[in-house]
Amino acid sequence: MTAEQLAVATVPQAGAAGGRAAPKLPEGPLPVRLLADRLLVLLDAESAERRSAGGILIPATAAVGKRLAWAHVVAAGDSVRQVALGERVLFDPEDRAEVEIGGQTYLLLRERNVHGVAEAPGGADSTGQYL
Repeated sequence: MTAEQLAVATVPQAGAAGGRAAPKLPEGPLPVRLLADRLLVLLDAESAERRSAGGILIPATAAVGKRLAWAHVVAAGDSVRQVALGERVLFDPEDRAEVEIGGQTYLLLRERNVHGVAEAPGGADSTGQYL
């Protein structure tokens, strides 16, 4: 990467990965450069609240067993190897830090705290199951 590419983390287009609608991502560059294995992610709206099979709304603050969350990667440090911008990642919400940039709240993770990356549906190894 050139110094210009490292100077500003760019944001991918919305809906880029995972087959689900991405949260509304800001257009253009973010005024931050992540170091080492850090990831800046935007939490999926579906991770905030969900509905039970009976249609009951369950708030994000409800106490449940260890529940993992999904988010979209908007910036990555130069040591990140297995996650790309725009991908949808699975992580433990307890292994995070929050940061506000331009009025938007992002989560800061380490690559080692990511448990999985969603594949785009319809790929060569697609099983027809949703993550």
